Formats: sequence, structure tokens, C-alpha cells
Amino acid sequence: MAFKFSFFKKNINEIIFQIITTTIFFIYYFYNADNAAFGDEKRTFIIPYKISFFLNYVVASMAINYWLIPKMFSKKKFISFFVCLFSLIFIVILIDEFVLEQIYFPNTRGSYFPDIIFTLSEILPIIIFFVSFKFAWDFNKKQNEIEQLKKLVQESELQFLKSQINPHFLFNNLNNLYAYAIEKSTKTPLIILELSSVLRYMLYDCKEQYVVLQKEINHLKNYTALNELQIEHRGDVRFILGEIPTGFSIAPLILTVFIENAFKHSMSSQSENIRIHITINTSKSGYLTFQCNNSFLLDTNTKNLSKGIGLINVKKRLDLLYPNTHNLEINSNNNFFKVKISMQLKPLINV
Repeated sequence: MAFKFSFFKKNINEIIFQIITTTIFFIYYFYNADNAAFGDEKRTFIIPYKISFFLNYVVASMAINYWLIPKMFSKKKFISFFVCLFSLIFIVILIDEFVLEQIYFPNTRGSYFPDIIFTLSEILPIIIFFVSFKFAWDFNKKQNEIEQLKKLVQESELQFLKSQINPHFLFNNLNNLYAYAIEKSTKTPLIILELSSVLRYMLYDCKEQYVVLQKEINHLKNYTALNELQIEHRGDVRFILGEIPTGFSIAPLILTVFIENAFKHSMSSQSENIRIHITINTSKSGYLTFQCNNSFLLDTNTKNLSKGIGLINVKKRLDLLYPNTHNLEINSNNNFFKVKISMQLKPLINV
């Protein structure tokens, strides 16, 4: 009993739609049958023998849909499926000719066996209709399941990519903090404060797939300020922020990697004259443009500037979260490594 209740609860939408479809086809079937029988005199009342014949076909269709298809066809037992299918149709014909017609038309149609083609022309259209409905319903159900599976895989991949960013960032900054602590720098407490602010955002505010744009911008400013402490008077760091409209969201930490790489490559190749310029502009329609330019020396190893785990991850995240709605340009010239990202932000209601 519990199994039956579970089946009905699980397939309630299909059962309701099946009932509605059967009712509509039932009315259509008898309306046309009446017109064919009575010519221009359109009589649409229901006659008992028609119900009996119709139910015979419906029961056969349900047997195919909920027994033959799941038990044999879906399990690729094709020989058994077709043997049972032809046997079932044969049984339907026998019930039609030797039971129902003997009851309702004993002296007319029940007194002889009509042409098999004529009998099949009455039976098959109805059975094919209901079986086609079942195939269409199952196909749509499978498509929905596939879409849900793709979504779960995508979410899992995004969480994996995001989880790789935090340890990468923490490792670099703990090394820097250690160096300042060894030197007993007066900037150590300020670095700890900035680092805790950035980590708080990463750990608690970045759990969702999208965050409020203003929060991400504040994080980028704090992140830039944290790294700027390491440069001191050895260069020029600029964070230029245009107008930021409200009502938009952005994937968290998706721009952080580019700022991190800018500081890392500039400081590793230069001891002075470091230049890092970050510009963020957002239109009223939510089209964001992010530019990050950093200087480097030509005689250092720059072959891997556009590679590495961080950039590979952020490219994958952009492809997953902003398919066909973003553009990423990475190039280098005149001792400057330049990154430009343009993307259409999502409305805040999706957060």
C-alpha cells in the first residue's frame, strides 16, 4: 500500500496530465465517431459500447506504457518487448471480436470476423497516441534530469574552483606577513587587520554563487590596499573606481586573481618603479569593464604570465558563469602586462 501511495505521489503530475489527455481524446473520439455514424446529424451523446471498446484500447496502452516499456524496452530486452507487444495487440483484437462485439452486436458485426487491416486501423491509432504521449513525457523528464545533473556538476566544479583560490591567496600573504614579523615592522598589525578583513569576506560572504557588486568592489579595494603595503615607496599603485550602480551582482573573487598576479609579477621582476593601475567602470545597464595593468622587466621570465592555476581557474569560472556574455583580453607590450575583462552583470534578484 505504501509503495502504491509513493508511486502516485512521485508521478502525480504525469497522472493528472494523463487523465486530462485521456478525457480530451475520449471526447474527440466519440464526437468523430458520432459524426461518422450519423452524417450531418451531429449527435454527441455517449453510448455504452463505445466506452467498452475505448477502455479496451486504453488498458492495453497503459500496459504498454507502465509495464512493457519500463520492464523490457528501457532495459533493452527488445525481443521480449516486441513479442509481448504483438501478443497484447492480438489479445485486444480477440477481446474486441469475441467478447465485446458478441455482447453488443451478436447478430451483425459479432457474427463474422472482419478484415484484420480494418480492425488494426481502429485499434492502433488510439494505442499509438497514448504510447507516443508516454514516450514524449519520459523524454521531457529525462531532459529535465539531465539539465539538473549538469547544474549540479557545474555547481560542484565552481565550488572546487573557488576553493582553490582561498588557499592560494592565504599562502602568499602568510609568507609576506612572516617576513614583516621577522623584521618587526610597524606595519605588521595593519597587515593583519587588512588580511583578516579580506579573509572574512572570502570565508563568510562568498558562499553564494553571486554577491552584491558593491561588496565585491570593497573587497577588491581592501585586497589592493593589503598588497600595496608591501610596495611602500617603490612604485605607484592606483585603484580608479567609476560610478557603481546598485541592483547588480557579480561572481565573488573572479577579479581578485588578476590583481594578485599584477602584484606578484611586478614585485618579483622589479625592485622599484613598480606601476599597477586598476580601473573598474560599470554602466547603468550593468556592463562592467575591469582593467588591470602592471609593469614588468623584459629580461625576466614572462612566458607564464598568462598561465598558472589561478588564471586557468578564473577562465573556467568565467566560461561557466558568463557564457557568451564576457570578453577576456590578456596581452603584454611596452613593459606592461594588461588584462581587460568586460562582462554583463546579473540582476541582484539572482543573488
